[in-house]
Amino acid sequence: MKIVVCIKQVPDTNDVKWSKENNIIREGLTNILNPYDEYAIQAALEIKKIDPDTKITLLSMGPNCARETLEYGLALGADNAILLSDKRFSGADTNATSKTLACAIKNIICDFDIIITGQFAIDGDTAQTGPSLAHNLNIPVLTYVKKILDVEETKLDAKCEKEDNVSTIEIQIPCVLCVLKGCSQLKNPKIGDYIKAQNKELRIFNADDIKMDIEMCGIKGSPTFVQKAFRPEITRECKTIEDDYISEILSHIRKNNGKKEETQPEQ
Repeated sequence: MKIVVCIKQVPDTNDVKWSKENNIIREGLTNILNPYDEYAIQAALEIKKIDPDTKITLLSMGPNCARETLEYGLALGADNAILLSDKRFSGADTNATSKTLACAIKNIICDFDIIITGQFAIDGDTAQTGPSLAHNLNIPVLTYVKKILDVEETKLDAKCEKEDNVSTIEIQIPCVLCVLKGCSQLKNPKIGDYIKAQNKELRIFNADDIKMDIEMCGIKGSPTFVQKAFRPEITRECKTIEDDYISEILSHIRKNNGKKEETQPEQ
């Protein structure tokens, strides 16, 4: 089994700065592996436990500092890693990102059975990249995967979260799986794992290497953009009630309801 796990480096903070194009300025920030993507790596490793011949390739797009995230994934147990790094990739929305990843998979990785991604990225929270990647590769996709149940040569079964229930779904291989937190058990790498990871292959490719049309990547290939970015104001207040809390709560409700009635316009 050949598995590609798409991962992303994200800022480990809410105190982000924005460029004039309303893109996150990542320089100077502490970065981490997107939490959903760590579960994606562990899900691939669980498949490898069942089939020891499984090869796991990590794939990420980002600046050179994203190497740290890939090295962490290699220490977790992935076999090799690929970083797509080029200034022409910067400012990409989910559409341009998925096209770039798909181009690398087609032209560099070539042979794969399963692609696993995190359902969300905490710096964007759109849940669009995985399905868009499947669309660009013309393969089926399962989203909101809670657990991979069984993997065979040509198909797999997974438990997926729906709006009002959890369903077990069969999907044909090759496919894309977008996993949720908790789909697998997280494990921290040990010192020996980091030492082993130093001997694993980590390759870096630019737009020319993967034969990417530069009109389709980065800002040029992004039909969507962030129109406005701002920090929401928190206006909630907390009041501590120690005695006779029922009367205090009822009094608060009556008082606020009275204010609402006063502000209602006349009919």
